[in-house]
Amino acid sequence: MVAEANEIVDRVTAEKAVSLHGDADVLFVDLRDVRELQRDGLIPGAFHCPRGMLEFWIDPESPYAKEEFQSGKRFVFYCASGWRSALSARTAVEMGLSGVSHIESGFTGWKDAGGPIEDKNK
Repeated sequence: MVAEANEIVDRVTAEKAVSLHGDADVLFVDLRDVRELQRDGLIPGAFHCPRGMLEFWIDPESPYAKEEFQSGKRFVFYCASGWRSALSARTAVEMGLSGVSHIESGFTGWKDAGGPIEDKNK
C-alpha cells in the first residue's frame, strides 16, 4: 500500500523539506501519535494532526474541519519513517486537497538531515 501511495503522491527528501521550513506558504503536518511528539519533539511550527482525525479535519463539511486544511498552503506531511505520511498524503489527495507532499524518510530523515526540532513539552 505504501509503494502504491508513493506512486500517486509527491514525495520530498528530508533535505528538500528542511529547505522549505520557514516558508510562510508551507505547512508541515505531523501525523504521529502525541506520545511520539512528547518523546522525540517535532518540526518547529508544525501542525499536529493525529492520523485518526485526518479525514475529519480535512473535510470542510465535517463538524471537526480545521481551518489549517482550508488555508491554500502547501502541505508537507510527515510521520516517523514515511509510511503513515505516504498513506495519509494519498488520502488527502483523493479527498481533493491540493499541494500535498510528504517527507519520504519521515521525521527520522528530518533529524538526520539536521532539521530543527522543537521540544513538544515546552
